[in-house]
Amino acid sequence: MPPPSKLAIATSSVQRLVKEEASYHKELVQQEARIAKLEKGSDDENAEYQMKQERKALEETRAVIPTVKERIQAALTALEQQLEINKAEGAPADTEQVAKAKEVVAAAYTAIREVS
Repeated sequence: MPPPSKLAIATSSVQRLVKEEASYHKELVQQEARIAKLEKGSDDENAEYQMKQERKALEETRAVIPTVKERIQAALTALEQQLEINKAEGAPADTEQVAKAKEVVAAAYTAIREVS
C-alpha cells in the first residue's frame, strides 16, 4: 500500500479539526446543562465544589475553541494550497481524492461560518 499523498494528509487534517471543534461545542452545551442543573439546587454537600469545577471546565472549553478555529484556518489554507499544487502539476481534477478534499473544504467553511 503506497503512503498517503500530501493531499490526503491535508484533507484528513482539516476533517479531524472540524470534528474536534464540533466535539468542543457539544461539550460546551453539556457543561452548560450540568451547571444549570446544579444551579437549580442540590441536596449534595459537594454542590458548591461541583459547581466551581463545572464552571472551570466550561471556561477551559471556551478558551480552547478559538485556538481550534485558528488551527482549522491554517490547515484549510494548507489544503487549498495542496489542491492548487495538485492542479498545477496536472493531476486529474476528477479523482476521488480531489473530490473528497473539495467536500472537506466546503464543510470547513460551513463550520467556520456557523461558529463565528
